[in-house]
Amino acid sequence: MQKLNDFFSSGGGDGEETTDSFLEEGSEGLCALSATQRMYGFAASLATGLLLMFLSMIVFGIPIKFALLFTFGNVLAIGSTAFLMGPEQQMNMMFDPVRFLATSIYIGCVVVALICALLIHSKILTVLAILCEICALIWYSLSYIPFARRMVSEIMIRLCDTEL
Repeated sequence: MQKLNDFFSSGGGDGEETTDSFLEEGSEGLCALSATQRMYGFAASLATGLLLMFLSMIVFGIPIKFALLFTFGNVLAIGSTAFLMGPEQQMNMMFDPVRFLATSIYIGCVVVALICALLIHSKILTVLAILCEICALIWYSLSYIPFARRMVSEIMIRLCDTEL
C-alpha cells in the first residue's frame, strides 16, 4: 500500500510518508479512513456495482428488475471513486461546470428509471429511461477524457449528416 501511496504522491521518493498523497486527500473529518480501508471500500463498491450490472443482464427480459439492478449497479460503480478521493471532491468534480449538464441529466435519468420501474410499472418507459441513463453515463464518462466529447460529436455529425 505504501508503494501505491508513493506512486500517487505529489512529493519525491524520499521514503517518508507525505501528507498530500492521492489516497489521503480529503480524509479529514468524522469519516476518516486509512488508505487501505479506502482501497478496500473502492474495490468492494466497484465489484458490487459491476456484479449488479452483470446480474441485470440475466433478468433483461423483466425490465423492472433489470432497471433496479442496473441502476443501483451504476450508482455503486460511480460512487466507488468517492472512496479514493472523498465524497466532497467527488461531488466537486461531478458538478464542475464542464460536467454539470451531463451529471444533471444522468441523475435525472436514474430518478426517472426508478420511478418508471417502481411506481409506474411501465416496461416501455423503464427501458427508454435505462437507454437514456446509459447515454448520459457515456457522455458523463467522456468528460474525463480530453477532447473525447468533441471527437464523438464530430463523428456523430459526420455519420448523421444527410448532405453528400
